[in-house]
Amino acid sequence: MLHASVKRRDFLQAGAALGLTAAFAPPVSAAARTRYDPAAKFELTVTELEYRRNVQGRSLMARIYQPTGPGPFPVVLDLHGGAWNAKDRLAEQPFDRALAAAGALVVAVDLTLAPEAPYPACVQDASYALRWLKAKAKTWNGDATRIGVFGSSSGGHVAELLALRPNDARYNAIPFTGGLTASPDYVMARSPISNTFGRFQNAEARKVESMIKNNRSFFVPWESIHESNPQEILERREKVTLKPFLILQGGLDNNMLPALQTRFVESYRAAGGSCDYTIFEGCEHEWVAKPGPETDRAHDMAKAFIARHA
Repeated sequence: MLHASVKRRDFLQAGAALGLTAAFAPPVSAAARTRYDPAAKFELTVTELEYRRNVQGRSLMARIYQPTGPGPFPVVLDLHGGAWNAKDRLAEQPFDRALAAAGALVVAVDLTLAPEAPYPACVQDASYALRWLKAKAKTWNGDATRIGVFGSSSGGHVAELLALRPNDARYNAIPFTGGLTASPDYVMARSPISNTFGRFQNAEARKVESMIKNNRSFFVPWESIHESNPQEILERREKVTLKPFLILQGGLDNNMLPALQTRFVESYRAAGGSCDYTIFEGCEHEWVAKPGPETDRAHDMAKAFIARHA
């Protein structure tokens, strides 16, 4: 036994002389990473590149908000809204910039739109984008050992599906090498469509033809409006993954009604999930699109959430 221990000591000493001790060093601890400070102010470098091309041949772009500094920085993937039928990676620029300026690598991506392909095409894009970002984050000084997703409106719906069903074969249908999972560590959502059918019923009651049309073009076949409904997923007691959620909801939202959102939050908590939930009184569906104190408050809440969970 003494002979073996001496040989091991000699081997380690020789390794140190050759600069090989890193092979025996423990992995970098969370404490050694760049701590996310909501009050920090970083200069940003903004770049764009194609992250994939969809079946229709459209180039899906990623917009990268990279803090200037050594990092590694926590990573957030942004999924845009637009009622599944419109908008792109530019939709939430002010929110993305606010999160990134405090020291997060934020990457906003285009998603396939319903006129190109219905559900679950955009969820498949998001799943691929999450795996792609986990693999590529270090390119921009990002630390993807924990990665958050931010989703607005219909993008919040997509984010909830990724979190609830990270191993769904349909959502992960686009292959990506490396064995990475499409599972976010936490989700932040502004006015997410947490009850797809309830939202459709509200559109019918208000006779909002554009919203009715958007639903019918995305949920094909129509039954998928129930199958992909986060509220009904919980009510059916499906086997789900429960990640920490942050939901920011406008009190005057006539698109995704506060009562529907509150019901989802209650169901999520009853299922065992953690959900920070704030109703912004006097605010409509897309209040964060305009500068103001309530928009600043939403930014601050999201930054504080990242600081706790990244």
